[in-house]
Amino acid sequence: MRFDRITYDPNRMNGQPCIRNLRITVRRVLEVVALYPDRQALLVEYPELEDEDIAQSLSYAAALVDDNVINLRHVG
Repeated sequence: MRFDRITYDPNRMNGQPCIRNLRITVRRVLEVVALYPDRQALLVEYPELEDEDIAQSLSYAAALVDDNVINLRHVG
């Protein structure tokens, strides 16, 4: 997958991956997606974000996650 909306600049946001050279990190996008399950509310709060920015942030995060299976103990 090509992440053409995710940019890196060592002089911006401590070199963290950002959206289109904005001061919005991919991490922040992931956090607000979790906080705002209603996409329209998210876009009202962050009008500079576009749907493709959110989609690429999610895909980028998924690409970084290892596919190792972790055996979690069931509590209950």
